[in-house]
Amino acid sequence: MESLSNSILKTPIIDHHAHNLLLPSKAASYPFLSITSEANGRALDYATSTLVHMRAVKQLAQVLNCEPALEAVQDRVEKERNKPASDWARRCFSGIETVLIDDGLDAGLDGATVHPYGWHDRLIQSECKRIVRIEKVAEEVLETCLGEYRTPGTQRSGSFPSAVESMFSSAIKALIADPEVAGFKSVICYRTGLAIPNIADLDFPAALESLQEGVDHQRRFTRLDDECLGPYFVHMAAQLLANSVSGAEYSKPFQFHTGLGDNDLSLHLSSPSHLEPFIKAYPTVPVVLLHASYPFTKEAGYLASVYANVFMDIGEVFPMVSQDGQERVIREALELCPTEKLLWSTDGHWFPETFLLAVVQVREAMGKILTEYVQHGALNTTQAIKVVEDIFFNTSNKLYKLGLSLPQPSQTASQPSRQGTPAGIRKIVDPTLFTQFVSDNPSTKYLRLQWLDYTTTNRVRVLLVKHALSLFQKGKSIGVTKAVLGLLQNDMISPGFSATGEYTLTPCFESLRRGERSSYATVQCEFRKKCGEQAANCPRSVLRRIVEKAAANKIEFLVGFEIEVVFMRVSTEGGELHYGKIPTSEGHAWSSSRALQNDDVMSIIEAIVDALEISGIQLQQFHAESSPGQYEFITGPLPPLLAVDTLLATREIISAIAATHSPHKAFRATFTPRPFPNAAGTGAHAHISIIPDTNYEMFYAGVLKHLRAITAFTYSRDSSYERVRDGIWAGGRWVAWGTQNRETPLRKIEDSHWEIKCIDGLANTYLALGAILGAGLQGILDRTELMMGDCLADPSTLTSRERARLGIRENMPASLAEALECLWGDDELREILGQEAVRTYVAVKGAEVELLEKMKPEAVRRWLIERY
Repeated sequence: MESLSNSILKTPIIDHHAHNLLLPSKAASYPFLSITSEANGRALDYATSTLVHMRAVKQLAQVLNCEPALEAVQDRVEKERNKPASDWARRCFSGIETVLIDDGLDAGLDGATVHPYGWHDRLIQSECKRIVRIEKVAEEVLETCLGEYRTPGTQRSGSFPSAVESMFSSAIKALIADPEVAGFKSVICYRTGLAIPNIADLDFPAALESLQEGVDHQRRFTRLDDECLGPYFVHMAAQLLANSVSGAEYSKPFQFHTGLGDNDLSLHLSSPSHLEPFIKAYPTVPVVLLHASYPFTKEAGYLASVYANVFMDIGEVFPMVSQDGQERVIREALELCPTEKLLWSTDGHWFPETFLLAVVQVREAMGKILTEYVQHGALNTTQAIKVVEDIFFNTSNKLYKLGLSLPQPSQTASQPSRQGTPAGIRKIVDPTLFTQFVSDNPSTKYLRLQWLDYTTTNRVRVLLVKHALSLFQKGKSIGVTKAVLGLLQNDMISPGFSATGEYTLTPCFESLRRGERSSYATVQCEFRKKCGEQAANCPRSVLRRIVEKAAANKIEFLVGFEIEVVFMRVSTEGGELHYGKIPTSEGHAWSSSRALQNDDVMSIIEAIVDALEISGIQLQQFHAESSPGQYEFITGPLPPLLAVDTLLATREIISAIAATHSPHKAFRATFTPRPFPNAAGTGAHAHISIIPDTNYEMFYAGVLKHLRAITAFTYSRDSSYERVRDGIWAGGRWVAWGTQNRETPLRKIEDSHWEIKCIDGLANTYLALGAILGAGLQGILDRTELMMGDCLADPSTLTSRERARLGIRENMPASLAEALECLWGDDELREILGQEAVRTYVAVKGAEVELLEKMKPEAVRRWLIERY
């Protein structure tokens, strides 16, 4: 299934029908709401209550990393549009190979309203081509001829009808011969409908005579909507196309607007079934039915299945129709229509955001539907991949004679991330996002390839950007020894590992962001075998597999973290580093304003906030915590992988800023659970929400069922268990849950939003979150009932009978050894995470415990502070 996910996400798209983008100076004159609606005027006022609009706002907010509200999205979009060099538009077109542009949409408007079609080349991989709107050609011909024949004293050659026919014919022939023109289009659907009369039934001279009489006193002729003239020009264009080829060869395609559009058309005349006589009359002219003919999708699919010259476009419904509607369109198209006759377009115009949303949504819909077909046996993976490549690339490439080559997997185009689409990753992830990032951030000189190992050490290899670009564009990355996942903090190898073999360090560019230094970028990586397969014990891959399994079952998660940190003073005495409390007032306490009055500390905190913003990390709030020098930073909810990536990036920035911005570089930030004896501990509480929220009780029942084993990942050092105490708001000693109860390891906040309190900064968060989400997901799949009652008091203060009545019977593990024993005895959780990942974890933890047991307590404290 991974190869199918790769194909869906990475196959470049040929957008075979779109329109020009507005000039920046004109964007404010057009309603932003039109990116998801064909409505206009007062009808557009209701767009904000549509499912289409609400989904688009959410998706744009994820891409822009802002609040999912229209005002916030519009504000961020406006800022992005004002950036130089069309960077935002380029980002919105990411994943699109080329665009065929009908540049006749704005006929009659000021010529300086939109960018010319050739300008769009800068946004895509291959040069765009034109789609010529024949009504615009006819209107220009009529205006020219009417001007000549209504001007007194003008020398005329021949009759008015013959002049019009001759000029139109010459114009179309020249366009057919023009290599920049890929095809033609008619909007007769908007004018007189698709029931095009036979050409023999049209009295062209009489219609022109009537037209002359009606426009004698007009200054310009701008719109062709005559019931005779419009169809006649369509027939003329089709005849000229048919005559341009010999034998059974196909001419350049002829697109027809069908179905979905604004209120300028008559819906009952927009069904493609009206075109059947026209289709039969011109068998060598490819007729492309645009916009999925929505809501007449089945009619379009039928026509494409029985007529060799009919092709079906499944575009325009993205993003103009709800998610269910989009999926229904694809299913109905696949019912009858051969995939070699299906193609896709945005019909995007004016705003680049439409292109972004359309690409995101079509990939999501294709992923869901084709995955189901493969799972049900209707298609095998190879067949499903061909469906993707036909619709996204092959059909348009062949039909429009573009001569492009479908890139190999290592070369395929990427797309904007931060959206909930399948997350397949190839052997070497495509560098398109990285290339764009470097273009957006020209000061970037270094790329940090990072991974979090089994000791929670954030390891890194730094590449020079020029080398990285060259390396990734060749489909290569760097290799690292397989021993990397068995290393201890001092680079000793855990038992069972050796220096033999190598993994490929694969960058996951959805995690790419600015680093703590302006010249650095960072990206989290996963480990792959040389053949491209996942390394079963790669921590990030463990979490990703669980997220993908949830998505296959139509379940999503949002995760946020409370990032607690202690700022310490560093001094050197006797040649050794010593860590002490920073010089704060005695008034330092939880949420105390006194704790915000130290200039040295506040300069660090404010620099951290600035650096996070530059890195694209949205901080919601910060406040003082209980321990001296302790503060908490809170980030907002994100999809699980992005949430952990963001957590790690945030910690790196906090640590770097603390070290570089403190007086004489004498401060250090630590995330260890007990940096000072007899002081409040430091956690890393996780907030989890489930979509849909109807499953949350089964989810948390699954978590509670496996919580003792999960603790081996969330409390990964013996020092972590110093927080397993009652009465200190750290989750207490009992396996329990309670509404707004900070003395239970699971605190219910509201509906599916719960807080996991039994986790700290020493945990490998990919593995810890993988264990939590995996156990909860299994609870949903098994429909596990939440039998444990809502504990509204500190469980330690209850009698044994009161605890029994609530179903509270087990203590949390009191040590890492006990937690590891629980993990090894939990066959189900080991299967959920993968046996190899659990074996690796247990082996590394055993070696780490043996290493630290040889040290005195103070040496262990320094060891942890120096590393975490």
